[in-house]
Amino acid sequence: MLTVGLTGPSGAGKGFVASLFSRFGVPSIDTDAIYHNLLIPPSACLDELQERFGAEILYPDGTLNRRALATLVFSEGHSGELADLNRITHRHILLKTRDILAAYEAQGIPAVLVDAPQLFESGFHRECGFILSVLAPFDQRLSRVMTRDGLSEERARARLKASHADEFFREKSDAVIVNDGSVETMESEVRRLLTLWGVTV
Repeated sequence: MLTVGLTGPSGAGKGFVASLFSRFGVPSIDTDAIYHNLLIPPSACLDELQERFGAEILYPDGTLNRRALATLVFSEGHSGELADLNRITHRHILLKTRDILAAYEAQGIPAVLVDAPQLFESGFHRECGFILSVLAPFDQRLSRVMTRDGLSEERARARLKASHADEFFREKSDAVIVNDGSVETMESEVRRLLTLWGVTV
């Protein structure tokens, strides 16, 4: 089974590209969704985060206080805390991702996309047979992030500027799809990639 790492900057439209592949029978694994599910108690991931950062990152009902955790790890001079957060969460996310991949392989699925915004940071790119990045013009990404996450333009711009530049993804990927509104062009590229991977359409 071919494992395809699907990545790209925020607002590029990775989910939409994954939906194009799903039309041809190629499933995807959303690592963001896995992360959110891992934070629902009882959770080994949540227990480990509490052990590292303290009980103040939890609400009284045991659920994660995201704002408290963010204040801890994103404050100036707290790069060590952020590294620990990523180390803990990436490990748990990858364990679950591998379990899902094994289940797909057992079903005889020829290819699976792993939608992972932190593909390179987590090191999971080394377990992928092919890396596909989704890019989009900055203004389109800005509009999508503002609408999707309910952010002001200022906050959305700050988030996008903190992400990797397009060239980072182009250099590290086997292929790039530009999600600029031309659905026909994107579908054509999806078909080309499926042929390259030997997946019958």
